[in-house]
Amino acid sequence: MTTIDEIVDNFTLLDEWDDRYRYVIELGRTLPPLAESAHVDANKVQGCASQVWLLTHVKPDGAAGPLLTFEGDSDAHIVRGLVAILFALYSGKSAREILATDALALFDRIGLRENLTPQRSNGLRSMVERIRREANAALAAAA
Repeated sequence: MTTIDEIVDNFTLLDEWDDRYRYVIELGRTLPPLAESAHVDANKVQGCASQVWLLTHVKPDGAAGPLLTFEGDSDAHIVRGLVAILFALYSGKSAREILATDALALFDRIGLRENLTPQRSNGLRSMVERIRREANAALAAAA
């Protein structure tokens, strides 16, 4: 899986939005396939124009708190790429790290959010909120 630092570096190398767009789609292609059985309403992210499914796996990690990993999918190529970027940023991190990380600021910094349609921007925000809710729930369950 591509790290978030590699993704940020690659974005700085790409001057044209078309190239960045293609890169986001390519990142989406690197996501492992999500089992058909996981494409259920309980895993759907509400607030996305495209269909997005998100599974969260929580693993206790002692004093550091729970670690979260994610699986996901979307029926739209660009959204699947956004999912891949969010996973590079959040998956494998502790709930506290997730809550301390501002994904939207990162998307602004790499110039991605300004080039998303309003619907995709809203969907991105919905995905981030869902991941943050999962992190909060994991922390509450560990307390």
